[in-house]
Amino acid sequence: MCKNALPLLLFLHIVLYFSPVYSQVKKDTTALSEIIVDASPIKNVLQNTASSIVLISKADINKTDGILLTPVLNKIPGVFMQQGALNTNRISIRGIGARAQYGTNRIKAYFDGIPITSGDGETVIEDIDIASIEKIEIIKGPNSTSFGSGMGGVIHLFSRETPLLQSFGKSNINFGSFGMIQQQLSGGFSDTKSNLISSYSNITLDGPRENSSYNRENFNLFGKQKLGNNGSLSFIGIYTKLKAYIPSSLSEKDFNNNPKKAASTWAAAQGYESYDKYLFGLGYDYQVSNKWSLNSSVFSNYKEAYETRPFDILDENTRSLGIRLNINYKDRLLSFPFEFSFGTEIALEENDYSLYKNLYLSQPGRGSLQGNLFSAIDEERKYSNYFIQMEFWLSKAIHLETGFALNSTAYSFKDVFQPPQNSNIQNYTFGTICSPRIGLSYKVSNGKNIYTSVSKGFSVPTFAEALTPEGKINTNLEPEIGWNYEIGFKGNWLDNKLYTEVALFSAQIENLLLARRTAEDQYVGLNAGSSSHPGIEFTVNYNIVKSDSFKITHYFSGAINYFKFKDFIDLNVDYSGNQLTAVPQKQLNYGLDIITKSGIIINTSYRTVGKTPINDANTKYTEAYALLDLKTTYAFKIFKKLNAELTAGVNNALNEKYAASIVPNALGFGAAPPRYYYPGNPINYYGGFSISYLF
Repeated sequence: MCKNALPLLLFLHIVLYFSPVYSQVKKDTTALSEIIVDASPIKNVLQNTASSIVLISKADINKTDGILLTPVLNKIPGVFMQQGALNTNRISIRGIGARAQYGTNRIKAYFDGIPITSGDGETVIEDIDIASIEKIEIIKGPNSTSFGSGMGGVIHLFSRETPLLQSFGKSNINFGSFGMIQQQLSGGFSDTKSNLISSYSNITLDGPRENSSYNRENFNLFGKQKLGNNGSLSFIGIYTKLKAYIPSSLSEKDFNNNPKKAASTWAAAQGYESYDKYLFGLGYDYQVSNKWSLNSSVFSNYKEAYETRPFDILDENTRSLGIRLNINYKDRLLSFPFEFSFGTEIALEENDYSLYKNLYLSQPGRGSLQGNLFSAIDEERKYSNYFIQMEFWLSKAIHLETGFALNSTAYSFKDVFQPPQNSNIQNYTFGTICSPRIGLSYKVSNGKNIYTSVSKGFSVPTFAEALTPEGKINTNLEPEIGWNYEIGFKGNWLDNKLYTEVALFSAQIENLLLARRTAEDQYVGLNAGSSSHPGIEFTVNYNIVKSDSFKITHYFSGAINYFKFKDFIDLNVDYSGNQLTAVPQKQLNYGLDIITKSGIIINTSYRTVGKTPINDANTKYTEAYALLDLKTTYAFKIFKKLNAELTAGVNNALNEKYAASIVPNALGFGAAPPRYYYPGNPINYYGGFSISYLF
């Protein structure tokens, strides 16, 4: 059925291309490559950067149902976000992070320059309100020295701002399949010195499976205030309240025959996770002179969580405090224009958790019941990253980037359940890790650049990976280390109507971390070998039509990789040469967008994913699949200052049956078969209405 979708889109493309309206095309003078990259300490245009950086605009984000970033990120070549449920996701970039058991690690993430990655490398972006995001920048691979641990890459989220000299109020409501209701209220104010925007959103969902209901509230407050001619103060505040039930993964038999069911133990325990989470940040920027500038921020996170699982009940509290600072100097060096940035990011995180017995089997039908405490742990995580970054214009065509960083990460562990409580503190540090980088970009002609880079990255083990089954810190563990070699091309063609990008890369990973499952709720981390990550990524964006009445654009992008275990032995079994687990060898994306002057917008997206190995032995694979998503938006004015918008869309329009996420190397316990699969949602619909008033 899905095989018929791509020819249909191609036919539509050809019809539009050769239609009479094509003669109305005007020159598009704004190229994607001319956009400024804001995430790096040294700002530059995309065209001149010597790395693979992806810019996702607000318009790109608005093409989805507004619930999750999964369809947005999966359009990016080399990025793969698996979605087991709204609260169960895993992001990998170029295969790095794919073998994590649950959640996202090996990738660093920021919101307005504030880290949202925990001190031991865990990243959760799925609970952020998409309506609060203005744009996203992704640096792929170990290609930046200024952000510390996160070998897979860095994801930067930027908050929405109120347009200059405007004030507004907006209300939005969306409905969808599986009982989805999304409500949003937002407002903003802006003048020449101040910018303020706040929003509240609530998403409720009955869920497509048993035990999968979901309720999330978000409150966001972002503000910027100019202080004199040279200074500015910024504030970020995010509050998230979540309660999400967990259906967990399924065996192959249940995945094929009854994908709506929950895992039997999770259904009986009515397992769920709930938390209240706060993120605060205060930033100060100051232009000292024409040559010197300062960018600084202090940030704090707090999370109070409670999770009921069949094997235990977790009660957890996390607190963190940190600073980030960089100072830039811009001048000429030996007649060459150059910019120099040096800075640091330092954070301290405390994590206290207690484990209780779950007595759900003693009173069937009541769900989880908290029993006696059997474990209590206090953790401290400290990390510091010191970095230097320099960029030179060796000529009008040659741009040189260099960087260097030193990182230190340390864990402290105390068992407060077993006496004596004050004599069993364990400390461990991974030492100081050096991360150099060099990149070169050459302007072949106007709007066309080739680049090359060599960089080193690393990822420290998570705290869970660092613990042995006996509850001791494994002092033999080493961070994963990776060298990335890359060459690429970025080019504009046909008066900026066509943008192309291609990247060839090879990342070589040593000290590959293996999370070996030893019990239903327990893993042990091991350095088990090395892996090789060569591949090619490409993007083509083309403005087919740009006239006074409407605009038609399309994109075609993809990634083809040959990720392999290079030297990998576990329990005396040699997996060397096997395909890397949980990574498809091929991903292709095709989209067609139509924007009319009358306010109608049509977005289409077609994505194919190749078959994926789900164990290191490569004896089991998921089936390849393809997803077609469609969305239509109609924006119109009711009065001069009163605007309205109607939306309607369908996800998985061809009702493809597929595994949206997997548990790599899942094991069965007792007579139960291994539960590898999280089923993807069947065809589902959504629609909504918003109204906004401009003051």
